[in-house]
Amino acid sequence: MNEGLIPNRYAKALYDYAIEQKAAGSVYDEANRLASVYEAESGLAKAVCNPFLSVDDKCKLLLTASASESGGCLDKFFRLVLDHGREAFMREIVLAYGRKYREANGILQVVITTAAVLSDAAMEKIKASVQACFVGKKLEYRTVVDADLIGGFTVKVDSQLLDASMSNELRKLRLKLLSKK
Repeated sequence: MNEGLIPNRYAKALYDYAIEQKAAGSVYDEANRLASVYEAESGLAKAVCNPFLSVDDKCKLLLTASASESGGCLDKFFRLVLDHGREAFMREIVLAYGRKYREANGILQVVITTAAVLSDAAMEKIKASVQACFVGKKLEYRTVVDADLIGGFTVKVDSQLLDASMSNELRKLRLKLLSKK
């Protein structure tokens, strides 16, 4: 079965349930926290898929990782997923939920990658420039420091990329010089 199909179906069910419970925003925040923990801690996926852990223990682990309340939307959802043996898809489900929520609410993800940590004023200038290009849209910012850029920055808004880095300029110069041979 298509691995994208299962997470998307569960994410849609969670989204519909969260809307019904008027908790879509809080579930989005909790799902983002859980996705971050999955990214940071590779052992979480192993623990959730461990056949020797009970459903209750797995549920408690997921609730703790997402900072969710017992008895809330995610608690019931986790139990549903675990009862159906779909725990291997949990990370993909919460990521799919995030995409669905952002799409429904007109939210764009922005990743600003810099060569070094920027001052707050410089970061605010970049954010203001990005916001000016996407008037009327809600933007979620994430910053990353990557020394490989050498200098400058990149801004990725969903699938669009603005590359104002020194490494990109050097790459262009190299290609230009090679093409003149």
